Amino acid sequence: MTISFGSKLQTNWDWRAACNFMFGGSGSGLLVMMAILAAPRPAPIVLAFVALALVGFGLLMVWFEIGRPWRFLHVFFHPQTSWMTREGSVGIVLFVATLVGGLMQSVTMTSLAAVLGFVFLYCQARILKAAAGIPAWREPVIVPLIIASGLVEGTAIVVMFFQAINAATPWMFGLLVLLFSARLWIWCVYRNVLIRRKAPAGTLQAFAKLHREFFMVGFLLPLLFVLTPLVLELAIWATYFAGVFVLVSGWRLKYVLVVKASFKQGYGIGKLRRGRPGVKPPVRREGDPIQF
Repeated sequence: MTISFGSKLQTNWDWRAACNFMFGGSGSGLLVMMAILAAPRPAPIVLAFVALALVGFGLLMVWFEIGRPWRFLHVFFHPQTSWMTREGSVGIVLFVATLVGGLMQSVTMTSLAAVLGFVFLYCQARILKAAAGIPAWREPVIVPLIIASGLVEGTAIVVMFFQAINAATPWMFGLLVLLFSARLWIWCVYRNVLIRRKAPAGTLQAFAKLHREFFMVGFLLPLLFVLTPLVLELAIWATYFAGVFVLVSGWRLKYVLVVKASFKQGYGIGKLRRGRPGVKPPVRREGDPIQF
């Protein structure tokens, strides 16, 4: 049995930092999926601006959290070691490529924006993994979890948009189901790893509560709403509910991950020996004087 203590919830990152992962992840995932689902045509300009608005809002929340207006420039000073620096640097090029691709309706620039969106999403995942002192963040499984969540959220936005303009196809819905099913599987693997490695009790409690919500809102309800139009032809509205649930469940996951489950490592004492320490007579070596 191991006695653990000193595990406290981190307070350096609050809901504003969570917004960067929530909305920035959705926006970068949207850049990837709108290029894939709109191919071989250029992605609609509306989706490009929505993606930029989401990424920009996430970065704006980080800027508000810093407190000092010009302190954000420090994030660009360490590209060789900091994933935050890499995220910010990629974000600048991402904005330019997305704007050019959207305004010029260029497939090449849209594809470049999609690649940059995936790199941006990967940098976000690596930012969390680099926090070695927080067990919920440092697990390697968190990288595919964050990436999968961003891609699912982006797919949900694209599917809802194409459904609104009557351009959605069955394979889009199939892809959406496949992605949010994969996200649930990665989440289960991630949670089981934390349980096996005895993560802080606060982390496990937060995730135990989230698991029920995530399974219901992030998988079961979207699956039912995607399948509903196959039975009821007039229930096209169900598609929007599926997309909203997928989107909100991803945001809820990342909010809990960053704000509610981010307990520090703490300290642990292993199994203690029982009994009294025995006092042994000193060892007499040859040549030592004889004491009476």
